[in-house]
Amino acid sequence: MNKGDLINTIAEEADLSKAKAGEALDAVLNAITGALKSGDKVSLIGFGTFSVSTRVARQGHNPATGKKIQIAAKNVCKFKPGAKLKEEIE
Repeated sequence: MNKGDLINTIAEEADLSKAKAGEALDAVLNAITGALKSGDKVSLIGFGTFSVSTRVARQGHNPATGKKIQIAAKNVCKFKPGAKLKEEIE
């Protein structure tokens, strides 16, 4: 499922136009992104929790040349599925 498919599903299930469903989806995604950028967790009860974690700098290697390289530290997004979501997909 891609974003267009998701918009179509939202429009159909919420009885909205595709334009309004797209605006609603964009608003939700922007709110989640903004919260994660500011370091907050986003918990959607039953669905799951989005959070940001820091991955420490580490040493790796270039598989083509075998040379060692330094991989910089960075922030990564994590998702932990909620109980209801786990139950639905099992």
